[in-house]
Formats: sequence, structure tokens, C-alpha cells
Amino acid sequence: MSNPQERSECRIITDRILALTIAGAAAAMDLYSMRISNGWILFSLGAGLWFCLSGSGPGLPVYLAGAVLPLALLGWLFRFRMLGSGDIKLFCALGGIMGPEAVLYCIGFSFLTGAAISLALLISCGGFTERISYFLEYLAAYLSTGIRKPYRREGSVPENFHFTIPIFMSVMLYTGGIY
Repeated sequence: MSNPQERSECRIITDRILALTIAGAAAAMDLYSMRISNGWILFSLGAGLWFCLSGSGPGLPVYLAGAVLPLALLGWLFRFRMLGSGDIKLFCALGGIMGPEAVLYCIGFSFLTGAAISLALLISCGGFTERISYFLEYLAAYLSTGIRKPYRREGSVPENFHFTIPIFMSVMLYTGGIY
């Protein structure tokens, strides 16, 4: 593979397969055990770093920018317990592979997909006004007391879906060349 175009095509295929594998395994892990293993996240970060530093990879600056950007953008959602730390760490691992521009698209498509799933759950399970009321009560309680409490309801309620599924769906769009 001495042709630069062949190397570029190989890099595109490799980063997409790597991202799809990482996101798919994380989603399966989350569905099975309700969490993403830190060992898997560390392995994924290491695989992304290896890929970026290999001859066909984009290099360390792109890896670092892609890996740090999700934390900078989404850290506040974890602070209010609206997004799990595993989801943010997964975005960081994917960002290291995809790069900063593609991980922004990945985050955007993940939230759009998650919103569609949430809307479908609200319509199918009812309780749309109940959820809006819950959000407004949560917001009012925080603004009046300044105390952060977890937004997510405990237990197995329909609105507590695994966000790794929308992340995986977004990575499938990336793999398919949509962004």
C-alpha cells in the first residue's frame, strides 16, 4: 500500500470499523450489566491512540482534540446526573478515533436519536405532561435550593433507556458515511 489514496481509504475503513466495534460492544455491555466497563473504555482509548499514532492515523493532536471535546461539552450533563459517566467516556473514546469534527456530529445525532426514542416512549407509554411537570419541578427545586440531585428516576421506568443505543445508532450513521 504505497499509494497515498490507498492508505487514506484504509484509514477511513479502519477508523469506522474500530468506532463501530467500540460503540457496539459498549451498547451490548450496557444492556447486559447496566454499565460500561472502565476496562473497555481504557482499551478503547488505547486502541484509538494506537490507531491515531500509526502510519495511517491522523496523529496525536487530532486524537487529543477528539477525546477531550466530549468531556468539555458534556461534563455539565453528568454533573446534574442527566447523562452517565460511561456515556461521556464512550464519546471520548470515539472522539479520539473519529476526530473533533466527526465526534460533534456523533454527539448531535446521538441526541437527536435519543430525543426520537424518548418521544416514542412518551407517546407509547403516556405521561407526556407528567414528564414535563417532573422537569419543571426539578428545575424549580434546583433554582430555589441550589442543591443538585439526580434527575434520573431510580428503577426500571420506561424513560430510563440506555443512551449507548443512540450512540451506537449515530456511529452506524458515521460508518455508513452520512457524516
